[in-house]
This record gives sequence, C-alpha cells and structure tokens, in this order.
Amino acid sequence: MEEPVWTPAAKQTETPDAECLTDAKWSAIVNSDAGQDGRFYYSVSTTRIFCRPSCRSRTPKRENVRVFGSAAAAVAAGYRPCKRCKPDGLRMPDEEWVNAIAESIRAHYPERITLQSLAEEQHVSLFHLQRTFKRIRGATPAEYLIGVRIEAAKGLLRESRYTVAEVGARVGISNAAHFATVFLKTVGRSPSQYRQELATPSNRKAGEDNHD
Repeated sequence: MEEPVWTPAAKQTETPDAECLTDAKWSAIVNSDAGQDGRFYYSVSTTRIFCRPSCRSRTPKRENVRVFGSAAAAVAAGYRPCKRCKPDGLRMPDEEWVNAIAESIRAHYPERITLQSLAEEQHVSLFHLQRTFKRIRGATPAEYLIGVRIEAAKGLLRESRYTVAEVGARVGISNAAHFATVFLKTVGRSPSQYRQELATPSNRKAGEDNHD
C-alpha cells in the first residue's frame, strides 16, 4: 500500500490549533517516548518540520517547539512531515523536500552549514540527503551552497566597496585565501579580476544600458 503524500498548506502566521507544551510533553520529546505517539505531535519553528514524540532526531530547543493534537493541525499550520519518523504515515515528496532544503540554504548561506548539520536538521542520514539532493538538483548540497555563496559574492563585488576578504566573510567563507580559490575555480577569474573587469568603461556602459 502506498503511503499518503503530504501536500503543503498555505503558510499561516498563527497556529491557533497549537496546544500547550507541558513539562510532561517536553519530557516525552526529550526521551523519544513511543508511548505518546498518536497523542500529540510536535513541530520545530526553525526547520518547519513536525514529528512524532518518538522521533530519534536531535532534541530541539524548547522555545522553538510547538505542540499539536493531530498531524492535520500541524500541516494546516504550515509544517512539513519529518522524513525519518513519518508522522501519521505522511510522506513528503522528494522534490518538495529538496526544494525546501535549497530554500533553507539560500536563506542561511552566510552561516556555517555542513552536510551533517543539514542531515540533523532534516532528520535523515547523510547518505540519503546527499543522494536525493543530487538526484533532484544535479548537484550535492555542498556544491549548491558554494554556488549560492559565489552568486552572492559576485553581487557584493559589483555593488559594494567591501574588500575581497570582507566579501568572503559576508558570504560564509571567512578564510580569504580559500574564498579566492573557490571563486577562481567557479567563475574562472579571481575576485579582484572580476571586480576590475566590471570597472572597465565598456562594462560600465553595458551596465548603464541594461538599466535604461
């Protein structure tokens, strides 16, 4: 029998069906108490994922946790079912899941992001995350992250007066030499060369024409 497939609900700014997170429920979450499965579900605001109490994922911060009486209430509040514990039998389509991860990477690219941290956040194994992301996106999460960071760096090199080292730090690559190496490998020229080319009269004129 096929598992029911999760369908995204419209995002809501409030969670009217959320219940009170009591000490007993928090204890069940911390201890992965399977005896509480079906009695309530919990979501994590930072990941937008909801789980069974028995989920073996890393314990979230209590202030980020919301509790629901049903999986339907969590879905209605805009949360996605966990890929590990499959709350109430819901299965999230791989493409939707990978797109959500990519969106998270784009939102947090200046921060320290590793495959391990992504896997823990998404409640899956490293292998499953790597394989599924590459199948859907054609690149590994690390390659996708580098692409996002380099595009952001190109924007800063064009539009700001930050030094090359400052640009690298602002896009999440704090080691200036490593940033220059990654930029050269991805773009085909160094950050300084890229900025100098943009400063040439012909390129400035092209930019002005594009804004007419």
